[in-house]
This record gives sequence, structure tokens and C-alpha cells, in this order.
Amino acid sequence: MLRISKLTDYAVIVLAQMAKCGEGAHTACGLAEATGVAAPTVSKILKMLSRAGVVKSTRGAKGGYSLVRLPEQTSVASVIYALEGPIALTECEGERGGCEQSSSCHARGSWEVINRAVRKALESVSLADMAKVPAMAGPAEVNIPVSTLFQSRQA
Repeated sequence: MLRISKLTDYAVIVLAQMAKCGEGAHTACGLAEATGVAAPTVSKILKMLSRAGVVKSTRGAKGGYSLVRLPEQTSVASVIYALEGPIALTECEGERGGCEQSSSCHARGSWEVINRAVRKALESVSLADMAKVPAMAGPAEVNIPVSTLFQSRQA
């Protein structure tokens, strides 16, 4: 089963809350209260996202954290990448360099297509989308034409 970590799940919840509230600085304590995620966890997430350039921090009495880009321009993929690294279902894709069988693997090309489809799907969902999806409803269906996956391969 494909899963993201609990920390990444919480990060999306926190960032969706920031997207709902609009521009401006948000405190870790305020976000923790609004989302129900523990304050130390929210602080840890915000520090990681700040290092990755997803949010920026401002010091001072009116300081806090704010999104670097608009919610519509911030993909769920960028959040996952910031917290978990490259998005790939298998080791043959990503920055780790592959597995021991990569030179003789006949399925590698197929896995690259699948990995690219997963990344494209996650890139197509923004924080704005996550902020407007009701808690019990799923996001709208995402259609990714297979031909676009092969085009990306050549780029």
C-alpha cells in the first residue's frame, strides 16, 4: 500500500488551514488550535517547510509563518517533496540511483511511467484545492492522459 507519513498528512492539514485563512502571518499555536494538530508537531512541520521554501517565517510581534506562493500555485507534490523527498513508488526512479537490478530490469520503463503519473496527479492538486474540499468528500477526479507522461520523459 502506498502511504505518506503522518507528518506529511499533518503538513497538508496545516497548510490547507493557512490557505483557508488567506494571506498574512499565522502562528504555530494558532494553527495548532485551528487544526487540532499538537503545537510541537506544527512547529516542527513549519520549520521543515520553511527550510524547503514552502513557507517563510517573520519574526516579531506580528510575525509568524506565511505561504511563499499563493495556495493555487502550491502543489501537494511540493509539500510531499519537502517532507519526504522525491516522489516515487519504486527505487528505480528518484535521487537514490536505483536498485541492484536496474541495469537488467525490463519493468523499469513501466515503473517510470507509473511514477510520473503519480507525480503529475499530486502536482495537479493545490493547497487551494485541499482547502475547499469538505472533510468527508474526496477531491474531484484527476484525468492524466498517458501521452503526456511520455512527453515528460523526453524533456
